[in-house]
Amino acid sequence: MAEHLASIFGTEKDRVNCPFYFKIGACRHGDRCSRLHNRPTISPTLLLSNMYQRPDMITPGVDAQGQPIDPRKIQEHFEDFYEDIFEELSKFGEIESLNICDNLADHMIGNVYVQFKEEDQAAAALQALQGRFYSGRPIIADFSPVTDFREATCRQYEENSCNRGGYCNFMHVKVIGRELRRKLFGRHRRYSASRSRSRSASPRHHRRERDYRSQSHDRDRDDHRDRNGRRSDRHDRDGGSRRKHGSPKRSRSPPPAREGSEERRARIEQWNREREEKE
Repeated sequence: MAEHLASIFGTEKDRVNCPFYFKIGACRHGDRCSRLHNRPTISPTLLLSNMYQRPDMITPGVDAQGQPIDPRKIQEHFEDFYEDIFEELSKFGEIESLNICDNLADHMIGNVYVQFKEEDQAAAALQALQGRFYSGRPIIADFSPVTDFREATCRQYEENSCNRGGYCNFMHVKVIGRELRRKLFGRHRRYSASRSRSRSASPRHHRRERDYRSQSHDRDRDDHRDRNGRRSDRHDRDGGSRRKHGSPKRSRSPPPAREGSEERRARIEQWNREREEKE
């Protein structure tokens, strides 16, 4: 029973816990939801609710005065906000991801999700954000259960095929430009990569192991050719010199010959018979 409950936790089959709150940290029913919203006491992810105020809040592509807005101006406004938030929150630790919703529904519009590398970094950021304001509006921050954004984002939106538009129940994550992403996340990625390379010698070990296997495979292939009657010059020269001087041969036995398909089938049938006799 416990295994069954654990397997359906946070899914549509779970009649106790809200799957949308578990996946995206927000629910359109809010406190009136018939299922439980299990708020985490600690998490590497923070949710800053309704923090981003897009310039076309009322009607997409149109400002409050009803005038059309250049899409480049909207993107520039968004990236200025993104960089501002990233620089402020990165003071508390390394940021793994910063996602801002492009949805229009009340429970998701302008939501900012910041995932730190460590939980204590998120806790420090949450403590520092208490009672603070941004653009004259209070910052509403809390821990979020979301840790895997692949389950929270709308795949159809990423493929430009979501027919629900801004009122989709899954995240429509607004994308920043490549240059800004490289500027903000590049330094952390380079630092992490350099640390991992300096701390671990396993890649070099694996390379040496692959080289050794490759060399052994080449030697086995040469020996196989020798058994078929095509002897290499190196083998003739070395073998002849050893026989002339009477030096003993190496104790290592040559690798076994490769079995044919009929021999393999016969061996398998023999194994099956032996196993049946034991049973």
